[in-house]
Amino acid sequence: MEKKLKIRDLTLRDGQQSLFATRLKQQDIDPLLPLYKDAGFYIMEVWGGAVPDSVMRYLDESPWNRLRTISKAIEGKSLLSALSRGRNLFGYVPYPDSVLEGFYKEAIKNGLNVMRIFDALNDIDNVKESIRLINELGGIADAAVCYTVDPKEEAPAEAPKKKGFFGSLFGKKEEAPAAPKKIFTDEYFVNLAVEMERLGAKIITLKDMAGLVNPSRAASVIGKLKAAVKVPVDFHTHCTPGYGLASSLMAILNGVDILDTNIWWFGEGSAAPAIELVYIFCKKLGIEVEVNMEKVGEIREKLEGIRRNLADFDLNKDRFPKHFDPLKPLEPALDAMFDKAIAAAKAGNEEELLDACHAIEDYFGFPKPNLTVKNAEVPGGMYSNMVAQLKALQASDLLEDAMKLIPKVRRDAGLVPLVTPTSQIVGSQAVLLAMDRRKGNPDYTQTNNQFISLVKGEYGHTPVPVDPAFRAQITGDATEKPYDVSSYKKPANPTAEDLGGVPLASNNEEYLLLELLPNVANKFLRNRREEEYKAKQPAEAPKAAKAETKAAAAAEEPVTGEVFRAPMGGRIVEIKVNAGDKVKKGQVMMVYEAMKMENDLEAPRDLTVKRIFVAPDEVVGTDALLIEFE
Repeated sequence: MEKKLKIRDLTLRDGQQSLFATRLKQQDIDPLLPLYKDAGFYIMEVWGGAVPDSVMRYLDESPWNRLRTISKAIEGKSLLSALSRGRNLFGYVPYPDSVLEGFYKEAIKNGLNVMRIFDALNDIDNVKESIRLINELGGIADAAVCYTVDPKEEAPAEAPKKKGFFGSLFGKKEEAPAAPKKIFTDEYFVNLAVEMERLGAKIITLKDMAGLVNPSRAASVIGKLKAAVKVPVDFHTHCTPGYGLASSLMAILNGVDILDTNIWWFGEGSAAPAIELVYIFCKKLGIEVEVNMEKVGEIREKLEGIRRNLADFDLNKDRFPKHFDPLKPLEPALDAMFDKAIAAAKAGNEEELLDACHAIEDYFGFPKPNLTVKNAEVPGGMYSNMVAQLKALQASDLLEDAMKLIPKVRRDAGLVPLVTPTSQIVGSQAVLLAMDRRKGNPDYTQTNNQFISLVKGEYGHTPVPVDPAFRAQITGDATEKPYDVSSYKKPANPTAEDLGGVPLASNNEEYLLLELLPNVANKFLRNRREEEYKAKQPAEAPKAAKAETKAAAAAEEPVTGEVFRAPMGGRIVEIKVNAGDKVKKGQVMMVYEAMKMENDLEAPRDLTVKRIFVAPDEVVGTDALLIEFE
């Protein structure tokens, strides 16, 4: 076959992050690696993104061991890639060059080949140093252009309310702002890509983190990128709003070099398209998918059981897709669906193409398009985060209002793309804005700290400059103030006096974790030092076993009172009540972290605490029992 398509497999990183909250354990990954070695993927994405944080936070595993183990098993047969947030690396604040260099050097030493670098603001200044460092250290710099859309024109203007203090102060009449000109045109994305290539990018990725690239836009943007840059072009999308599969087909027809996919049980829904469906399209088009599909089938068989073990974090655990082997003949009705999709794509008939792709996905039982996310034009994870936040605040009825306010918050903050961390910042601020309006307060009476930093300029240059008057309202100063990386202070490496007086971080890679994610790494490294310390001490197994038996017996007492359950999978940060306490309506009982945001769990009414089922730092699943009341 003359035409070929390379595949970047996302299953072990973005796939599990999109569908199962990054809870894939190393013990589940290890049996897959011999099969992956022979599967022939051009690139395997296995690291970065939420992995360094989550494997420490939730699994008590080393992110460095994960990378080393995979690299050793793959033996260079596929390139290994990670996702980096540019100046923010794998964290949520800007870091100086020394931290970037330290992490990139250690990652490449431990087997990483490709670093996909993006910036939430599409600020070139935030990615250029990473591109330079990756190239100099012997890696492959993959620069990602974050796709987003302009807020809808019909987004509601500011709701009628009392004059805000800022308007009153300067005597300005409050009027709805005029709709701005379109910013996120094809040329906007192409110009970014050309500049990234000039800076040394060896791959250009169109990163559609929210799945908002519809098929016609995929055709135009991919086609223009291919004409504008000489390096390979990669397309990364998600299926959440229902565009992913159809847009991937259009990207293939318009010459994309690399396509990001997942293997069946970790694909579709809020993840990227399933490689099995892409393979069928390519086979019909005479395009060779450069993957050993027999090995993919062997991996697929093992992934089903692994997914069932992740049920606590699987929003679709009761709606598994049908089994499918793309190497076997298709049923006539299904075969006709693929043909219809290809014919519609070639004819540029977007409506028929989407109908055909949705019919294919429905045939197999994959989740239907999320219309709420589609209409709001936000990433699925951002939407889920807002739902959890409002549920924890006992304010779920504010969701619709908060979703409608996202366009306003985006515009006020400089029309930022919605990708980690700006999606969380904007979503959280939209919730606060909705709460302000519900209370009759002026807009932005409540602001979160990250929103203040974003408006101040600490995250970088926004696509549209922030109005100085708005910046003054939010930050107290109209002047843009970028984050001063020279003020960065390296964290201390404390001595664990109670564990033999040893340093918390025992080597450079552990200290890098302290630099990047100090709170999470602190607990993770204490666990490692405690294991080492206990290994040197006389065993106290009988005493520990007795305590454990007593705790287990208490947990098995029947539940007879009203209960408070976890709104979604996450971690207990702090418990503020004890058994026997009388709590008042609205009193904070727990601080609960879900999707990296902390929420206060409040008492629904006056109650008496009977029993608490969890402990600080415990990881729990959705609907897990937290508190029982008398």
